[in-house]
Amino acid sequence: MSHGAQTDYDRLMWRTFLCSILTGFLPAPVLSCGLALALAVDVSGSVDPGEYRLQMQGLAQALLDATVSEALVRSEAAVMLVQWTGQSRQEVTVPWIRIHSFSDVESLAERISTAPRRWRNFSTAIGDALTFTMSQWDSAPRCIRNIMDVSGDGVSNEGIEPLDAHPALKAAGITVNALAIEGDGTDLTAYFRENVIHGDSAFVVTANSFEDYPSRIRMKLARETAEQIADAEPRIRPTGIEQDRS
Repeated sequence: MSHGAQTDYDRLMWRTFLCSILTGFLPAPVLSCGLALALAVDVSGSVDPGEYRLQMQGLAQALLDATVSEALVRSEAAVMLVQWTGQSRQEVTVPWIRIHSFSDVESLAERISTAPRRWRNFSTAIGDALTFTMSQWDSAPRCIRNIMDVSGDGVSNEGIEPLDAHPALKAAGITVNALAIEGDGTDLTAYFRENVIHGDSAFVVTANSFEDYPSRIRMKLARETAEQIADAEPRIRPTGIEQDRS
């Protein structure tokens, strides 16, 4: 190898060496999305038409709450809506929408409040709802926090067990919170706490009836969205009827 060729080779190797060092110390790219939030709503046979509208309109109003909407905009969140009922009956009603402005929140709320009901007369398959909704993260933007918000008025009575979905949820880094709509004498809050919610800071909120749903979902969303882009793990610790689950 000639002296000139050796010099060029040495320079190339030096640049390669420097690049390998610098690459190892470069910070990871900052994610612009602070929160991916999937709203999974129960539309099983136990939910009558009036109760369905209470859920959708209550959810839309909760998104328009000043605390919630500001948190969604500040975190440039991604939000989607799923309707679910029995086994193999889940549907993406509103695909992932990025929230960059308050008009985006208003558009999302309008789509939810006017969303037609997909099913009316089927069972309750919570495990399938968890698995289906989790699969939608394949098309979600990369976000710092990933939360699935499940509401329902009954225990799972069809399909896979909710607990069987937890290992995959853990691997995907998805936290599952729940809103239990009581009313049939079942301690649904305890059932959701033991079988449905998942994650270090996961919690259950109780609505004593469908009429109680709008105020409770507003409080729940305020709590889920208020955590800003500080780190990758939620830090809020619930109290009262809202229960942690590790």
